[in-house]
Amino acid sequence: MATTGYNQLVNIYDRMGTMVDQIALPGNCTGFGWDMNGDILAAINEKNSAIILWDANYSSKTRVRQLDSGLRDPLSSLIWSRTSAYLAVGTAKGNLMIYNHQTSRRIPILGKHTRRITCGAWNKQNLLALGGEDKTLSISNEFGDTMRVATLRAEPSQIQFSEMKMDGASDGENTVSFIGDKKSLLLLHYLEEPAKDPIELDFKPAYGKLVAHEWFGDGYILLGFSSGYFVAISSHMKEIGTELFQIKNHKTALTDIAVNLALSKAASCGDNVVKIHELQEMKEIWSVLSLDDEKSVDQVEWSDDGQLLAVGCSSGNLHVYLSSLPILGGAAGTRIAVLTSLLEVTIMDYLRKEESIPFTVDVEPSFLGIGPFHLIVGMNNRAWIYLIGEGATSPELIRDREYLSTVESVRLNADYASILCDGVIQLHVLESESGESEEREGRLFPDPEHRDMKVTCHYLTADFLIYGTDTGQLVFFYLEDWTVVNEYRHTMGIRQLYPEVNGTRVVFVDERSEGHIFNPVTDLLERIVKFPPQALGVLWENYPLDRNVFIAWDRTTISTFVYTRENIDGAVVDMVDTTPLPAGQSPLLLYNGEVTLQTCSGRVTQLVLASHEMEANMNQYEEKELTTALKKNIALRRYKDAWTVAQALDKPEEWRRLGEACLKDLQIEMAMRVYRQMGDVGMLWSLETIRDIEDIKLLAGYVAMFLGNFDQAQTFFLMSGTPVAALEMRRDLLQWEMALQLANKLAPEQIPDISREYAHQLEFTGDYQQALQHYERGQSLAAEDASDDHKSQCLGGIARCSIRCGDIRKGVQLAANSPSKLLKKECAEILEGMKQYNEAAVLFEKAGLYDRAAQMYIKLKNWNKVAELLPQVQSLKIHSQYAKAREAEGKYKEALAAYETAREYDSMVRILLDHLNNPQQAVHIVQESKSVEGARLVAKFFMKMGDFASAIQFLVMSKCIEEAFTLAQKHGKMDTFADIIGNDGRPEDYRSMALHYENSMNYFLAGKFHHLSGDSTKGLKLLLKSAQGAQEADAIMLAIDVVGEANSEGLAKQLIDFLLGEQDGVPKDPKYLFRLYMARKMYRESAKTAVIIAKEEQKVGSYRNAHDMLLGMYQELRKHKIRVPSELASNMMLLHSYILARIHVKRNEHLIAARLLIRVSNSISKFPAHTVPILTSTVIECQRSGLKKSSFQFAATLMKPEYKDQVDPKYKKKIEAVVRKPAKAEEEEFPSPCPFCENMIAETELNCDKCKRTLPYCIASGRHVVKGDLTECPYCHFPAIRSELAKFVESDDPCPMCNRGPIGAGELRIFPDAEVFLPLMGEE
Repeated sequence: MATTGYNQLVNIYDRMGTMVDQIALPGNCTGFGWDMNGDILAAINEKNSAIILWDANYSSKTRVRQLDSGLRDPLSSLIWSRTSAYLAVGTAKGNLMIYNHQTSRRIPILGKHTRRITCGAWNKQNLLALGGEDKTLSISNEFGDTMRVATLRAEPSQIQFSEMKMDGASDGENTVSFIGDKKSLLLLHYLEEPAKDPIELDFKPAYGKLVAHEWFGDGYILLGFSSGYFVAISSHMKEIGTELFQIKNHKTALTDIAVNLALSKAASCGDNVVKIHELQEMKEIWSVLSLDDEKSVDQVEWSDDGQLLAVGCSSGNLHVYLSSLPILGGAAGTRIAVLTSLLEVTIMDYLRKEESIPFTVDVEPSFLGIGPFHLIVGMNNRAWIYLIGEGATSPELIRDREYLSTVESVRLNADYASILCDGVIQLHVLESESGESEEREGRLFPDPEHRDMKVTCHYLTADFLIYGTDTGQLVFFYLEDWTVVNEYRHTMGIRQLYPEVNGTRVVFVDERSEGHIFNPVTDLLERIVKFPPQALGVLWENYPLDRNVFIAWDRTTISTFVYTRENIDGAVVDMVDTTPLPAGQSPLLLYNGEVTLQTCSGRVTQLVLASHEMEANMNQYEEKELTTALKKNIALRRYKDAWTVAQALDKPEEWRRLGEACLKDLQIEMAMRVYRQMGDVGMLWSLETIRDIEDIKLLAGYVAMFLGNFDQAQTFFLMSGTPVAALEMRRDLLQWEMALQLANKLAPEQIPDISREYAHQLEFTGDYQQALQHYERGQSLAAEDASDDHKSQCLGGIARCSIRCGDIRKGVQLAANSPSKLLKKECAEILEGMKQYNEAAVLFEKAGLYDRAAQMYIKLKNWNKVAELLPQVQSLKIHSQYAKAREAEGKYKEALAAYETAREYDSMVRILLDHLNNPQQAVHIVQESKSVEGARLVAKFFMKMGDFASAIQFLVMSKCIEEAFTLAQKHGKMDTFADIIGNDGRPEDYRSMALHYENSMNYFLAGKFHHLSGDSTKGLKLLLKSAQGAQEADAIMLAIDVVGEANSEGLAKQLIDFLLGEQDGVPKDPKYLFRLYMARKMYRESAKTAVIIAKEEQKVGSYRNAHDMLLGMYQELRKHKIRVPSELASNMMLLHSYILARIHVKRNEHLIAARLLIRVSNSISKFPAHTVPILTSTVIECQRSGLKKSSFQFAATLMKPEYKDQVDPKYKKKIEAVVRKPAKAEEEEFPSPCPFCENMIAETELNCDKCKRTLPYCIASGRHVVKGDLTECPYCHFPAIRSELAKFVESDDPCPMCNRGPIGAGELRIFPDAEVFLPLMGEE
């Protein structure tokens, strides 16, 4: 670094701040600068025209020399070229001298400007732009020839070349930028023709004066203003001058700015502060440097590499900051060494991060290498070797060494160091041991006989020295045997190589920047697809379970790759994912997906690769994240982890993805586990058969076949030890042509079978000529012991294909002689398609297919042959065709028989009526077959005969309803028509009949048919009108049906009014009202009406009718789950008790009869028609059963005056005797338990005084039921005591309640509970 000031001295310092030299000038320095290599410093002063050159490559005594400029006026400016050795020097009078340091040639140019040259700049093409006090800008070439001159309004300053983005293609540094009059920035596009004035960009007055400007990025400019503003603008033509960013960086003043593109940083200085920004994110301040001891900061400048930032102050002090270190580091296993300061190296272990060992080195190193136990640092051609101890002890310097020339790179293992210097490797031991042979002490590569090649890269593993050359050799030198064991020749030079830790896989980069991976064991080379074209390095994974993973990176991106040695596609390299690489950081180590990076500050940091970003807890993942994790694990070949993720997802498509990935990598066991989880039995069984195959090619073939890659599978099979597997696969796939090609080479004995199958396929696709050839080949090449099935298939194929190819005679002969009926049928069908009906008929007949043969003979009109075959023919169509032929010939009886066999009854009727004059048989056929067309023919026949009733019947049968109606109306046969129509007519038919009968004043039928036509209102009206005549009962019953079906309240009210006599004053029988309620499903009202009707029947002594009516009402109420009214239940119980008493009298069971009659006599008022006979029967039955007290009670009732004269004379004296001699004692009735509460009550008592329930009674005995002996009638479902009802069953008597039977003994099922019968008693 060079500095100068008002003391007329130029001071030169090294990187450590040590002054190297000092140059005294005769006057104040007016310009100084370093050449493009940083080796030569040129300086000029205001006192003379000499140029002082200081050369760092010379010794201290000869470094400084003077160069005569050849100009006589004071020198005012000095500019070095950026790309060559040209030095331009301007004078106070506007003259110019261009000096070429390489050739020492000086070119003076007089009058370049008219006044002092104050500033200038070179571009990359060695064009020189100069500005002067004459307010002009000149552009010249390296020889001083003027290319362009621009006249300006103000004196320019800070001239720079750069590229302004235009609309067209880029043309390099096309723009000169400079500051005009401290206010504006001017941009001159000097390549434009014709020449144009520069673009002038003005800025806000608040910003102050424009102090400095710097270009950066893709055509952007940073500006510093005196008021402290720091602004970024664009030079793109579409947005030129647009402010992209602005910030007031300094409170009072900004004095200078500086940009370093290598570091991607920008610095501004002002007041006593320096602020540093990232160029990618200008809004954020990366760092602030406060110089508290200084009043103001005047200048700021970066070193070219960005490592140093120099700050000049008005006090004369210079402050130099270390902004970034050279990224210098290395790794061996998990141990890392990095440069953490200019003279400090730190060693650390990734797995033991807390143990870091910093130590000081003697020089700032330019190269560094680390091995398992050693560290080498050095610069130029000298290296210092350190022994790394265990724990936290500092490394021990064991030796230093000089090499042949400047060291380019160094590699170490446990014993050796490999040093690359100027295309030659020097391999030597790190620590010389006694007894070590001279040969083992060191060796140069390449060997002397190969010195025409140059080593470009090298690496040391534990066992090998591996190096690559500019001619494409990749050499493996085995250290144990001290010899070359493998040498691979690439098509072009190799630039870099990166072996895996054992050296069994090597990634190298060739001169095309393409990446390859080489396996020295198999000598296989794979190109790495998607390898970064500007790759800076490669790292292999150090995690033991992921040794197949490596990364490659360029300046911005890290790409993750996976190398798979065994895959159905061979050895493959797949890119998994990419990860952004932070700017200014370099990877050192990869361990378990985490990259250790060295930063420009000398620190290390960790970065997890995007390919490895997965949470340990799967429960935190959503479905989309789980799917991504599964894909990553599959890509990384972490199949156990992938299994865990797939279990969390549990989706068939994801399981299939995992299974197919395992198969492609030949991970058969894991694939079986996956398919077992999926339940894919077929795939699992297939994998089970190949799991023990050791031949990799054969295994890969089967896997490719399972995945549907059949061509690939064949390739693998043919490369394996079992090539016949390819033939088996093609046979299984029915790919016979390919199978035949393989069989010719692999298994000739299979050719006959394959030819046969191939012929089948060709025949199916219609290539009959080729099929015939392969059938004949299959037959001719078949072995003598070939199966009969093979021979018969070939013979059949020859027969079929011969016919199709035109050799009909041969084909028919082969088919006819064959015992196969199927072959005859197939050949016959082919012949039929070819319209060879005669030959087809013969083969059909021989095959036993008589229907098909008859069809052929019919087409040939060979009726005699058809007649011969008819007994065996099953097809009705053939019989029909034969019948038509016989009919056409006038043979009607034969035709009739054939039509009958064909079941064509219409044709039979036609022949019987038209030709055989047999109407009786025709009528019989129509009635049996229900033929519509036949019925029409018969109807026409009867119309001709004048039998209109029969004609109407058959017209209706033939669906000619209108015609039948017209005929009936015309000939007075409407009743016949109505009977025939019945309930199967259409509404319009019924409407026509209703109108007819209404006009005929037959209101009953008119109402009926109006109802059937859908007009219930008119139908009811006509029926009620008819009910006032002779057809009252029928009309009312039909009216009830009409109302019930119509479900209309209006119609119901109309009918009820009629039944109650509202219309004619004559109430109708209540039974009609009951039926109306039933028809309308008004069961509660029906029950009330039923009770009324039953009472009326009971009054007149029709006890059975009353009983049956109430029973029917019972059944309806139970069916619709409606509670039985208590009155109905009570009346039903009394009526049934009386009927049951009469049954038991006949069965001579007088005690039961007496008890039931006592129950009836206690309600004798409900039996007014038979009061005296019932009381008489009660007295007699009580007397018979010994119930003397009850007998006396009812006898006394009979002797009352109102009954005495009605007593039957033959019982009168006996009853009087009972009254005269009363016996008032009798045995009490036997008790039994209540079926609900177990309370003991009399057997015939039906009300429990404890639980207050009405008890179900036995329909066989009249007693209340008991819990342990409970059953029901299977017909009416009324309860009974099982033992009592069984007596009726034994005597084959019907049920005493519903009078249905007989009842089987097995039908009397036991009921455990009497609750189900409570509704019968009128209870809930």
